[in-house]
Amino acid sequence: MALDGNHSELPQVLVLLPPGCFTLLESNYSHKFNFLKAWDSPLPQDQFLATHAGSVQALLSSANGPTITANILQMLPSLKVIVTTSAGVDHVDLAECRSRGVAIASTPKIFTEDVADMAVGLLLDVMRKISAGDRYVRDGLWATRGDYALGSKIGGKRVGIVGLGNIGLEVAKRLEAFGCNMLYNSRTEKPFVSYPFYSDICELAANSDALVICCALTAETHHMINKEVLLALGRDGVIVNIGRGAIIDEKEMVRCLVKGEIGGAGLDVFEDEPEVPEELFALDNVVLSPHYATYTPECFMALCELVAGNFEAFFSNKPLLSPAVDN
Repeated sequence: MALDGNHSELPQVLVLLPPGCFTLLESNYSHKFNFLKAWDSPLPQDQFLATHAGSVQALLSSANGPTITANILQMLPSLKVIVTTSAGVDHVDLAECRSRGVAIASTPKIFTEDVADMAVGLLLDVMRKISAGDRYVRDGLWATRGDYALGSKIGGKRVGIVGLGNIGLEVAKRLEAFGCNMLYNSRTEKPFVSYPFYSDICELAANSDALVICCALTAETHHMINKEVLLALGRDGVIVNIGRGAIIDEKEMVRCLVKGEIGGAGLDVFEDEPEVPEELFALDNVVLSPHYATYTPECFMALCELVAGNFEAFFSNKPLLSPAVDN
């Protein structure tokens, strides 16, 4: 299919709900692709999909958009490729895609540095009480109540990385510069690093002052950080999550935080976004972020280029630039 010509002749890309980078993507690439905006149509989604079922071969998806279920895939018999703006693909029915021969492209390395920066920022914020201290000053309490509670030194802390992939390695590299001692849990031991490896997540937690969750959400990692792990982390332990909300048993984490059974949390992701447990709002030892780790202008530009590059490769019958799974 040609990549130029009239708008009606451009390759069609179905978008169920716009990802955060969509405005930039559309402004830079609307001359190459005809974006079919399901969310902007007066038709119900199923009718909109039925209208384009015979022609749509490509779909743009994101972790914050609708889950690409078997039902949606069945309504799109001509679909051949899904390009997602996220590093993970837990929002796509992979088994159904494999059975239908639908290829998937993700963005595994685009977010690495920005997400690692956010993970370190959340850990520093919780341990040094930066956001809590800011509120203390803004509320006029410094003048009336005196000095604020002490934060915790970062150097020398034992930080357990859960998932030593691209992001986990960047987090470790940054925290080493702060003088932290790194430990990790991963699907397999990494022979190229010198950090102690723990195959048991509870053992890792028991030997860590902080846990940073960097792994993908899968059936195996769902609620992997459960009550047992949290209690092993202990009353002074801090947990940071920049992976996916459901990796942690959120109800148990909230209970542990409210009861003081863990020391604090820095959270960029939640189980039922954008809903956040209200119990967390009043806790000064918790720092909350709206799934925002990847949101930088530089990241968005690189993301748009990779997403467009994947679509260009597909419509030109070339290999995808960043295939997520081998179908």
